[in-house]
Amino acid sequence: MTRYRRRGVELRDRSGSSLLLVFWAITLLSMSVIAWAKWINQDIALDGQANRDSEARAMAHSGMALALHPLVGRQSPQLTKDFGSQLGYRVQMVGEGGKLNVNWLLAGEDPRKLNIFKLWLERMGLDFHEREVLVDCLLDYVDADNLKRLNGMEDEGDYHPANRPLLTLDELRDVKGCEPLTNKPGWKDNLTLYSGGLIDVLAAPPEVFRALPGFGDAMIERFVTYRSGKDGILGNADDPIFNSLREVQLFLGLNDVQFKALGGLLGMRDPVMHITAKGFSGKVIRQVDVVARKGASNPAILYWTE
Repeated sequence: MTRYRRRGVELRDRSGSSLLLVFWAITLLSMSVIAWAKWINQDIALDGQANRDSEARAMAHSGMALALHPLVGRQSPQLTKDFGSQLGYRVQMVGEGGKLNVNWLLAGEDPRKLNIFKLWLERMGLDFHEREVLVDCLLDYVDADNLKRLNGMEDEGDYHPANRPLLTLDELRDVKGCEPLTNKPGWKDNLTLYSGGLIDVLAAPPEVFRALPGFGDAMIERFVTYRSGKDGILGNADDPIFNSLREVQLFLGLNDVQFKALGGLLGMRDPVMHITAKGFSGKVIRQVDVVARKGASNPAILYWTE
């Protein structure tokens, strides 16, 4: 009788141990399944994100390809496109001529152009001495001789001016006397080397207009607001059309004497365009920025980043 009881106890113990092992096996298996499911869901999410990224990038490139076509301008309605399912692109085209072309400002040492540059530098926070040193050092850097200006710098020690026009805006960092400007955030935003030179009134930002003689803040604000169209965004299809500088003059309210003083400084529709194409897929947005010279034939790409 005792033997059977012991065997019963042993059987119950073995059954309990087996059940415990089964329980732990099921628990471990469940944990493995849950981990596997999480990994699969994460992989699916990553694949979905990658697809969205690829689609958004493709949309941006599609918008850019369209904008670079010779027949497409800022008023083209195709610059905005929705393909449904949260897929599409938005393109802005703004004349690079709205910025200050540093090489053009320095060329010929025209006092009017140098004064525009100095006034812009003043608005960037440079004092009188810093402005005079910067401009003289720049003139020494780009001219062909080795004659030092009053506040400039020619060959000295390890410093050797290039004696040619600037090739990139970043080259300004190598020019003596430019540190007060190049140390400021956003110092390149209103500068260029790509435009034809004349300041494009259809693209110039308020900061550039304020460096021009005869332009007051109220006049600038009124013109910039109107020029950007109803949506307030410059460089797309709803921008109003100006057919001549005369129309701009009349809108600004400048008399003939005031406008004559700006002769040789202002222009319209510089062929060099800064094109920004934003492609979107769902909440994913990708952007391509290009500076290109557009004309009747294929555009010349001067700068591309994405």
